[in-house]
Amino acid sequence: MFMIKPSGTFIINFREFRKVAVIMAKKSKLGVASAIVVGAGAAALYAKKASENKQAKNRQTGKKADETQERNEYRNTERGKYEKNSKGIYYTNGNYEAFAHPKKPEGVDEKSAYIVGSGLASLAAACFLVRDGQMPGDHIHILEAMDIAGGACDGIFDPSRGYVMRGGREMENHFECLWDLFRSIPSIETPGVSVLDEYYWLNKEDPNYSLCRATENRGEDAHTDGRFNLSQKGCMEIMKLFMTKDEDLYDKTIEDVFDDEVFDSTFWLYWRTMFAFENWHSALEMKLYFQRFIHHIAGLPDFSALKFTKYNQYESLILPMQRYLEAAGVDFQFNTEVTNVIFDIKDGKKVATAIECKVKGVESGIVLTENDLVFVTNGSCTEGTIYGDQNHAPNGDAEVRNSGCWNLWKNIAKQDPSFGRPEKFCSDVAKTNWESATVTTLDDKIIPYITNICKRDPKSGKVVTGGIVSCKDSSWLLSWTINRQGQFKEQDKDKVCVWVYGLFTDVPGDFIKKPMKECTGKEITEEWLYHLGVPTDQIEELAEHSAVCVPTMMPYITAFFMPRTKGDRPDVIPDGCVNFAFLGQFAETPRDTVFTTEYSVRTAMEAVYGLLGVDRGVPEVWGSVYDIRELLDSTVKLMDGKSPLEIQLPGPLNALKKPLIRLVKGTVVEKVLRDHNVLKDGMLE
Repeated sequence: MFMIKPSGTFIINFREFRKVAVIMAKKSKLGVASAIVVGAGAAALYAKKASENKQAKNRQTGKKADETQERNEYRNTERGKYEKNSKGIYYTNGNYEAFAHPKKPEGVDEKSAYIVGSGLASLAAACFLVRDGQMPGDHIHILEAMDIAGGACDGIFDPSRGYVMRGGREMENHFECLWDLFRSIPSIETPGVSVLDEYYWLNKEDPNYSLCRATENRGEDAHTDGRFNLSQKGCMEIMKLFMTKDEDLYDKTIEDVFDDEVFDSTFWLYWRTMFAFENWHSALEMKLYFQRFIHHIAGLPDFSALKFTKYNQYESLILPMQRYLEAAGVDFQFNTEVTNVIFDIKDGKKVATAIECKVKGVESGIVLTENDLVFVTNGSCTEGTIYGDQNHAPNGDAEVRNSGCWNLWKNIAKQDPSFGRPEKFCSDVAKTNWESATVTTLDDKIIPYITNICKRDPKSGKVVTGGIVSCKDSSWLLSWTINRQGQFKEQDKDKVCVWVYGLFTDVPGDFIKKPMKECTGKEITEEWLYHLGVPTDQIEELAEHSAVCVPTMMPYITAFFMPRTKGDRPDVIPDGCVNFAFLGQFAETPRDTVFTTEYSVRTAMEAVYGLLGVDRGVPEVWGSVYDIRELLDSTVKLMDGKSPLEIQLPGPLNALKKPLIRLVKGTVVEKVLRDHNVLKDGMLE
């Protein structure tokens, strides 16, 4: 419509101008004539400005210089430090905003929310919508494929099988978003207190730590004794990974960055069994884990860094959230499997316009507007779980539960590249599976073997193993743990629930000469009893009559650890989305690590705050990686008490070490180094 010659003169195509005016009229609800008048006035103004182009240009140059100076000054102050990013959120720290209640977002009463799935991330999103978004509860709809909430955070008693726990959740102090949430969720056991309160009191009164981290030779203490047993070369490999940029680790595996110097160490035994990392998993995620939990390196050998709920994760975390949401009027729709979300994508703007679903097997759908917010948990670590029982292996003949999470994500991802690449995570179950089992004792015959290892009474109601006990020489790399009993609120006080898992499911066992994935519950119990040190002639009898076992094969349990590159995991709020967000372990959020309760809750908070415009900061990931004290402590611990200043440097560099150390004498640097055992007596002499 407007063209500018080099001289600055305007050429106006009135016919095109009128077309634009008509469009303006429609959008602005002005009459065509009015729009033309407005446009003509603008054109005259532009013409006038064009005649003064040279002078204006000179003035503008000076103005821009002034603005640049102003911006520089602006950035040197606190103003604007917490401005919202392109996703509509900002990060904060400290307790100033942690204690604050945000104002009610504008227009929230006219909005609705549809949340796909009812796992931890989905329920957290609903809680944030209620608490911080102040959305009416009856405007929030949770669509769940199964007939029970909780997702991967399960814990049930199946009358036909027994107690079932597919996994457990380890937590720590600095799950900033998780504790921000649970301070507001009322306990369902103790009136007048929060879930955080009861959790805090429990772990204060009964702190967690292990008395035996690993065994060998059928139940003997492996005497890892809190040591990592890393060589200097192994330590340097870890430090190099720690310092590597994220983008340099895209699509790389752990075995691309480590060799046997790390893999043969006790450190790797601790690490791989605690976090379920395999050699072929993501080097990037390994690095993120190391940075995220650098403040807990010292607590890794004995689990003193960890805290646990009173009961299983379903009863301790999920049920209180569900009760809170039901009290707020939130609508739970079970037996509703979402198969796709349809988008209208134009000019970079992405609007979710419809939800396709099956309600009790019948095809259905929900038409959406921009005021309908959609939250989807993309992917699942427990989808496709195969359940066995005491006498049946978890194979194709056993019950299969399939929520369709992966297919849902694939259907969404087909519509735009910003929705991620699910195939990177779910295409190789041989590399993403492991198997767990819940063993329940039926009498006291197995208890002495447990007590001999963990040095505690399993029926005391207090900490038992304090975390997993890894059978160091197990072909399955078997680990087991007993949390405070009862693990279920209604559990028989004379029974003990044991959680067992094996990282290697496709190799023959040491007592049962077949792969774990082919074993019945009884056979898994036998293999476990063998590594407890039960006499071989008693193993079968005890497995048959003194315990019952429910195995669960999970094909995608470590799918989120698969090597990845930028864009494989979609942003929580993909670019251009106005009413849609991803939740959970396969969404991308900065600096945090997957396979944690914190990650699920963090993505939920970011999604709600961003889409709804909640004016409150999301707590940043705890900054221990930037704390010199934690870095010094963890380095010394990783080297089993040896100072990094004792490392032998190549050639002449070693000779320079002592003169450089003497430079800090009498300074605060000397005090910091001494406080953290980096600088020792005699090093300054």
